[in-house]
Amino acid sequence: MNLLIILFLIFLGIVLLLIEFTILPGITIAGIGGVLLFGYSIYLAFTSYGVLAGFLTLGFVLIVAPTMVVLLFKGKAGKKMVLSTVLHGFANEINPEKVKVGDIGVTVGRLAPMGKIKVNNEVVEAKSTGMFLDPGEKVKIIHIEKSLITVEPLNLE
Repeated sequence: MNLLIILFLIFLGIVLLLIEFTILPGITIAGIGGVLLFGYSIYLAFTSYGVLAGFLTLGFVLIVAPTMVVLLFKGKAGKKMVLSTVLHGFANEINPEKVKVGDIGVTVGRLAPMGKIKVNNEVVEAKSTGMFLDPGEKVKIIHIEKSLITVEPLNLE
């Protein structure tokens, strides 16, 4: 009877650890419970069946439990739980044929110091040179670097 209890405790410990690694990440009651169940099953094996059975149980727990976790994440079910999507592209991509340095635009919203401007019928995000600009002000593009447009007010004089 003790053998069935030991096997059940090991099985339940493995289930709790799998729950810990998949559903409840972090140190939660499932992980602590799984480790405690492993410890108690090893203790029962030592006290009920002797030193040899205790060390066999210990070896089984130390080899099978990590192997089960590794197999879970390497298998088909584990692949579905791990994020593997690679995103390609850029945010706020600027068309260099439509928006160039020196173009004049109008602020769509407030630039504080970031905001949107309309230039050549394109609405793009831009950054002012440091001052806050109200909606409807004319601005001149002074610098474009990748996806960042820097503008200054046209009536700066």
